[in-house]
Amino acid sequence: MCDGRTPTPEELPSCYEGTDWSGCTLQEFMDCPYNLANNRQVRMLADLSLVGCYNMSFIPENKRAQILLESAKKNLKDMAFFGLTEFQRKTQYLFERTFNLKFIRPFMQYNSTRAGGVEVDNDTIRRIEELNDLDMQLYDYAKDLFQQRYQYKRQLERMEQRIKNREERLLHRSNEALPKEETEEQGRLPTEDYMSHIIEKW
Repeated sequence: MCDGRTPTPEELPSCYEGTDWSGCTLQEFMDCPYNLANNRQVRMLADLSLVGCYNMSFIPENKRAQILLESAKKNLKDMAFFGLTEFQRKTQYLFERTFNLKFIRPFMQYNSTRAGGVEVDNDTIRRIEELNDLDMQLYDYAKDLFQQRYQYKRQLERMEQRIKNREERLLHRSNEALPKEETEEQGRLPTEDYMSHIIEKW
């Protein structure tokens, strides 16, 4: 959906016959110019109405790509929180610090995926990277922004801890500086007999 409507068949022709991609080879998948898998993350984060949604004649392709990428970056930056799969522990830390919540257990870092077990030749990898160039640029931006946010939260935490430690030291010093009699009197509570005696006098 974009601007309240789905694209027309002319704007977004189908890449396959039938109901889905069943039986499609990777080469056929890559060869379709209308494949919505290409640069999908940019498209999902960007404001498509800036480029006329799926109307490719609305704006030249190079300009369209740049507008979409900048829009996706802006929307990502405006999000209170986002995480990166390859940094699970840092993602958890950022989430907890952003929303003042605590998870019961630490996130697990999994670096292997089903896709990682598939062997792909270098030419195919280069072709996939070309088809997803905007997503790769967005990811580089997201990674940098993520690390900046993480470092900022860490510095903030260290600063808060220093302030807390300083306050505790000052409190400890002020307690030590009080005269012995005064600290003893502060720690001494009136007994029941003493209180009864005061009340009787009144």
